[in-house]
Amino acid sequence: MSSNPYASPRAEVADIGDGAQEFQPIQLWSATGRIGRLRYLGYSTAAILLTGAAAGLVALAAGFTAALIIGGIAYVALFVFGILMMIQRSHDMNWSGWFVLLALFIPFVGLIWWFMPGSAQANRYGAPPPPNTLAVKILAGLFPVLIVLGIIAALAIPAYVDSSSSTNALELRE
Repeated sequence: MSSNPYASPRAEVADIGDGAQEFQPIQLWSATGRIGRLRYLGYSTAAILLTGAAAGLVALAAGFTAALIIGGIAYVALFVFGILMMIQRSHDMNWSGWFVLLALFIPFVGLIWWFMPGSAQANRYGAPPPPNTLAVKILAGLFPVLIVLGIIAALAIPAYVDSSSSTNALELRE
């Protein structure tokens, strides 16, 4: 049997369709790469909790003045970390990192980084991030809980302070 010189090639290619997908490593303190929205929320939650705990421990151990200085430095580092994570989250959505400026200057625009899904495949910023671990899922689930607890505390603490100060004023009158 002779082969047709005009027939399409019939070579088997092993790297097409084998289901293997390449993931890029997570880079915490970098403005390059991609990070998924669940990992973005989880890492943000962990950073906030660690910074708050560290500032509280410093306040207990070193006093108020040292806590202000070291806590201020820690919160500046937290802000820088948050910006870097938002840049990577922008890359996951195939946007430039400059879009982070919108979230900084326009209220509620930052919610886009929470809810908009990223690119499922590789984009101009690299391969997709790796699948989420159980720890990332738990930390991301804590994020809305912390928001609700913060709102409750913001409402309850001033009411408690007002009620205790009015009770003290009544005791002084009697």
